[in-house]
Amino acid sequence: MKPLNVIIIEDEIPAARLLHSMVSSLRPEWKVEIVYGSVDDAVEWFTSHQQPDLIFLDIHLTDGDAFDFLSAVHPRSAIIFTTAYDQYAIRAFSVNSIDYILKPVNEEHLSNAIIKYESLYSQKWLQSEEYMETLLEALKHSDKKYRSRFLISGSNEFWSLQVEDVAYFYSEEKTTFAVTSGGREHIVDLSLNRLEEQLNPELFFRVNRQMILNIDAVDRATPYFKGRIKVMVHPVFKSDIIISEGKASAFKVWLNY
Repeated sequence: MKPLNVIIIEDEIPAARLLHSMVSSLRPEWKVEIVYGSVDDAVEWFTSHQQPDLIFLDIHLTDGDAFDFLSAVHPRSAIIFTTAYDQYAIRAFSVNSIDYILKPVNEEHLSNAIIKYESLYSQKWLQSEEYMETLLEALKHSDKKYRSRFLISGSNEFWSLQVEDVAYFYSEEKTTFAVTSGGREHIVDLSLNRLEEQLNPELFFRVNRQMILNIDAVDRATPYFKGRIKVMVHPVFKSDIIISEGKASAFKVWLNY
């Protein structure tokens, strides 16, 4: 791998210097630069510099947050978030970004995040608009509460279906079905698009236009034609589940969390 250009966007000077020292120690061949302080400073830096390969980005800056910065710049760089605040749903970020790191930074966690980045470095998804949109969505909804159950109606009764009991959701002829781990099917009065907004992305992944998978339902995955992935689930689905080349990298990151 070629020497990489890396920037650290951080509003706490001691934390920025410590992270710079740790990254430089782990990867002395990388060129690492610090951009202190604010969204405005970071945006200004991007107007006059070449885009870096990787950004260590503090979620909270002096005049805003990571969402403000990413919305303004839309960098074509991989992102590793840093934050001192665990109350945010930051584990969702590790699905959509390379990783997140809690401050004070732990060297082992930092090393693991760098290794994860290096394993994905050549993936075109990291430079795509789709990648940036997933980051923005994760930040936008980082403090939301996710759906925990559904009201299911039968012919003469209704009951509550817990989200964790659903192996996958699929859409067929404009109807959405929830399939439980035991193989029972229930009609859910929501589109997959609405469901995707309400489900925890740490546990559920939109594999294609027809299906959303629970992580516990994934049995195994194998390479398929033209960079795609074929997924086997339990209970078994009635047709092949294929993930596109554009979503394959995101799916691997999700499985790896």
